Amino acid sequence: MARQTQAHTRDSKKWFISGLIVLSAVGLGGGYLLSSYLGSNNEETIKDVSTIRGGETRPTLSPARFTGKIASTYEIAREIPEILDSLYCYCDCKKHFGHKSLLTCYVDEHAAFCDVCMDEAIRAYELFKQGKDVLTIRKTIDKEFSR
Repeated sequence: MARQTQAHTRDSKKWFISGLIVLSAVGLGGGYLLSSYLGSNNEETIKDVSTIRGGETRPTLSPARFTGKIASTYEIAREIPEILDSLYCYCDCKKHFGHKSLLTCYVDEHAAFCDVCMDEAIRAYELFKQGKDVLTIRKTIDKEFSR
């Protein structure tokens, strides 16, 4: 009986160690994929900023349809579409609704009902007005909103 318990313990340890190795590999690979998706690339590796664009081509809704903060953010989308199209939207609408970028939130009424979309656009606009380039804006947005 003692011999059988030792064999069982040895097999359990092998499975445990194998599991840890697999989880570590998945974790490292997942971290790499997530970091490259969220824009951890630095300016030196991105030569063409069009490569980070989401590719949204539809027009945004008119800000005149809205009031207050909502109207302001739709105006931002009209003023800096290239920047918003270069940003991941942290309400995860890409995952849930197939959006291409933050700009996609403004081609319909999605952003009008989402504080994340509006706050992200406002922050991007503030950075743009400070003279920041699209890569700096993207890095800042990723850092501030990915928490």
